Amino acid sequence: MTQRIEVVPRLGDEPPRPQDASRVRVMRRITAARLRYCGLDPLIDAVMVIISELLANALLHSRTREIILSLTLRDGFLDITVTDGMPGSATAKHVDDNAESGRGLVLVEALAKENGGTWGTSDAGAQTWCRLAVPTKARP
Repeated sequence: MTQRIEVVPRLGDEPPRPQDASRVRVMRRITAARLRYCGLDPLIDAVMVIISELLANALLHSRTREIILSLTLRDGFLDITVTDGMPGSATAKHVDDNAESGRGLVLVEALAKENGGTWGTSDAGAQTWCRLAVPTKARP
């Protein structure tokens, strides 16, 4: 599954446009339906959090015009890739308990590890990816 999301680049510190932010919700619904169709129900909750965080990061930090979400089932793993085409760094930061943001990639890292996988960036940060092991009972 590959979905392209066209967005208006953010200027300065202004928030994303509501219609751009709503595309994250749409991608969650499309992805959940696709996972159910493929019999991957056990991964839905983890994948919903992961794509929410990766898409939101691309929307908030890349200043791009297009974000691409790809899910690929290969060799017993579900590969999730978000491409924004804008090089940068994505690191899981452990933030203060009182911080209002900054925990997204820590969640991605924890969910990947919990599901026998890993995460990272490629193309100088223009892609962020996560790989989850597909539970044996859910493999098509």
